Amino acid sequence: MAAGLAAIVPGAALVCVAAGYALAAAWLSRRGPAPRGAMATTPVSVLKPLCGPEPRLYANLATFCRQRHPCFQLVFGVRAADDPAIAVVERLRRDFPDCDIALVIDPQVHGSNLKVSNLINLFRAARHDALVIADSDVAVAPDYLARVTAPLADAGVGVVTCLYRGHAIGGFWSRLGAQFIDDWFAPAVRIAHAGGSRRFAFGATIALRRDALAAIGGFEAVRDRLADDFWLGELTRQLGLRTVLSEVVVTTDIAEDGFTLLWQHELRWMRTIASLNPAGYAFSFVTFTWPMLALGMWLAPLPLVITAAAVGMIARSVLAGGAAAAWRAPLRDGLLLACWALALAGKRVRWREQVLSVRDRQHSGQAPALSPAILPQAGDGKKQAAGAATKSSPNHATFTGIQTKRPL
Repeated sequence: MAAGLAAIVPGAALVCVAAGYALAAAWLSRRGPAPRGAMATTPVSVLKPLCGPEPRLYANLATFCRQRHPCFQLVFGVRAADDPAIAVVERLRRDFPDCDIALVIDPQVHGSNLKVSNLINLFRAARHDALVIADSDVAVAPDYLARVTAPLADAGVGVVTCLYRGHAIGGFWSRLGAQFIDDWFAPAVRIAHAGGSRRFAFGATIALRRDALAAIGGFEAVRDRLADDFWLGELTRQLGLRTVLSEVVVTTDIAEDGFTLLWQHELRWMRTIASLNPAGYAFSFVTFTWPMLALGMWLAPLPLVITAAAVGMIARSVLAGGAAAAWRAPLRDGLLLACWALALAGKRVRWREQVLSVRDRQHSGQAPALSPAILPQAGDGKKQAAGAATKSSPNHATFTGIQTKRPL
């Protein structure tokens, strides 16, 4: 009898918590769109670190060129002169001749986070006080800049950030990856936000003022942080400034075409989350609805418990948003549980061309060596090069600098 109760009580509790979480996640995720907030007209510089080819790079970057905003600048940055992203930026210049576009090509490495190193290099080309940092795989609506920068008019706001939804590019594995965001990550953020938490900032969008960035020590303050987006928000919060979760939701591409790439990506996310909030991460297993409901029913096979589990399963299917996604949900939640467990057992993550070790809320890792950028001498009268150039041959220069359509 005592042994039976010892299993029934935790089993019933697990079902109640998991089902309750699924209900809250489904309700918050399926509510209608938030009312539109204020629209800003403040001049803004958009900072876009780029690295290599991506399936929809042009299409995503073009959405930033189509902004209905009176004054904005796009600043793209790469580390290598042969980066395929450069051709995409040049195409944007041709297709959007009225758009203020700067391109920074700089091989200098600052710290072990190569994305932040890129930001440090390209930041010198930014002219405006309002800054928006957005990942290269993000697509936005035409009113995006006007809406996400509006809260910066309040001097008490440090960072504005956006949630995002996954856009699957490809087949089964990319759709499963999109569900990581739509079915687990975004609902968890919405629930935390509804509960009063503001300890977040996401690379899909971070908007902040130049003075707030300077107050935390610039991008250099996060050059050795794996979760640089989180720390930009956290450091401004430590100054007493607020983080605002915008009503804007952007779209991010999920392009993993196989299990291995998907697993590496999600393991990096999980280990990063675990390094930032170890206690919360340890108990996040209750958010993996299907395996938790199954375990709870196995421990406590009572009619009331089974009924509660059925409610949780229905809520989880509603959260998935469609029949195909609902059928994938048990596998999706099972993979989450496996990834969660493995993340507890290690510190190493893979990010683009780096293998990093998460330690003490920072990360360590050797930035791969990169030879200096070799560019032809500029010949286009519309573009100006600012920076250091030294002769290496009659036809080439070793160049660290900025290409821009307008004088800096």
